[in-house]
Amino acid sequence: MTIQSAQGGETQMLPSTSSQLIRFLQEDLAISRASIAVALRHCEQDPGPLPMILWQYGLINIEQLEKIYDWLETA
Repeated sequence: MTIQSAQGGETQMLPSTSSQLIRFLQEDLAISRASIAVALRHCEQDPGPLPMILWQYGLINIEQLEKIYDWLETA
C-alpha cells in the first residue's frame, strides 16, 4: 500500500501487515491519512510501534489505542 505524505509529496511502500493496519486505522477508526502520515514520518526518525506514536502525538485516544492492539492480536 502506498501512503502519501500530508503535503502530497513522497510516498512510502508498506509491508502487507502494515497496509492492513493502515486500512483498519482509516476505515474502522476514521484516522485521517494526514495523521497517519505524520506518525509514519516520526517512525522513520524515532523507530517505534505505529500505534504508540499515534497515541504519543495525540493523534488517537487511549480507547482507540486499545482497539488497535486488540485488532493486532487477532490479525
